[in-house]
Amino acid sequence: MDTETTTTFFALLAVVAQVVVGAAVVLAVVGRFVPAVARVRSRLAAFVGPQAVALAAVVALVCTLGSLYLSEVADFVPCRLCWLQRFAMYPLVVVLGAAALTRWRALRIAGAVMAAVGASISIYHMLIERFPELENSTSCDPTNPCSLIWVEHFGYLTIPAMALSGFALILTLLAIAGTTTEEHP
Repeated sequence: MDTETTTTFFALLAVVAQVVVGAAVVLAVVGRFVPAVARVRSRLAAFVGPQAVALAAVVALVCTLGSLYLSEVADFVPCRLCWLQRFAMYPLVVVLGAAALTRWRALRIAGAVMAAVGASISIYHMLIERFPELENSTSCDPTNPCSLIWVEHFGYLTIPAMALSGFALILTLLAIAGTTTEEHP
């Protein structure tokens, strides 16, 4: 597969992640006021909850493999903010994998913190892409600027936006797991 096809596939995965996160938010909010929606939310949480941490680990793995493809196969040079997002995403594969196997709550919480940090960096990176004047020499390399957009699909999905989609889906899955699974302290 060529780079365009592969990045389009990653973009489609990001859209699926966004739809799932959006649906979860709608179910959570509307479910507080509409009993029928609350029942649907509860059934879905009961179905997804037991596997939610393992699914979050799979999302982290797919994001990790995607970022490695972009740098090692497509030859996109990661900027400093991309590296920080990688530092947040890559360990999630191991942390969430271990959390899924052991059901140790502390690992799930650590994973949520790492995903929240990564999401925050992704948001900042997206802002720099859209408003390059925000970029400064202390956070970004002038020879490899964080404002450089390597890929853009569907008019809004860039690499940091795809990363944010992954982090958001991981956080959503961990929230679902926290409400439905038995775990060790």
